[in-house]
Amino acid sequence: MKRILAIVLFILATISVTSVYHPVYGQRDDEAVRNQTREQLAKLLEKAGPTVNVAFSQSQKQPYNYVGTLRTGLVNTESFEIVISVTPKETIGFRIYPHYKNGYINVDKVNDRAALMRLLLRLSDRAFLFWGADETGDIFTGYTFTLESGFPEEAISIVLKSIVNSDKFVGEMRPLLDAPIEDVTVTTHSSPPAAPAKAAPEKAKVPLRRSRRRRT
Repeated sequence: MKRILAIVLFILATISVTSVYHPVYGQRDDEAVRNQTREQLAKLLEKAGPTVNVAFSQSQKQPYNYVGTLRTGLVNTESFEIVISVTPKETIGFRIYPHYKNGYINVDKVNDRAALMRLLLRLSDRAFLFWGADETGDIFTGYTFTLESGFPEEAISIVLKSIVNSDKFVGEMRPLLDAPIEDVTVTTHSSPPAAPAKAAPEKAKVPLRRSRRRRT
């Protein structure tokens, strides 16, 4: 009996040790992975930022975000506000907001919203970075990386170098952005006076024809 009890205790101890040092396949410490990715991103931005004339810093409100501003090499845009996020879903997301006339470009503050949204859809097909609008209506261009194959250092560097190219697409938006917003005036029209009732036209009298019988 003691021998059996000793064997059971040995098996339980082995299982507990195995579970500690060899976790179940697919079980990962998501927070640790996220922190590791953030450290890799910080090192990359510190090295690649000066090559694209952007100084990145960690966001104080969102510690997994890095922000920077691009101001050089632009013709149509005053600046690009760059937000890079390390998400808990093992992705890195770029959201790059163009600043035009001292503010964001908002789809609700242009005269022809439908035309601007159609242009954004066409640009998402033509451009390297996609275009969209956030929940407040502010327009951005962006890219999303998945980390299934490891940290994409070279690909992130390519995206950083491609941001300045988005300036020409803001140039395509300028005719829509510079168009004045027309004030909408609601005009109520009084109902037109009722037309006088027309008398029914008299039916024309058709003369009756008499049928003639042929004589045989």
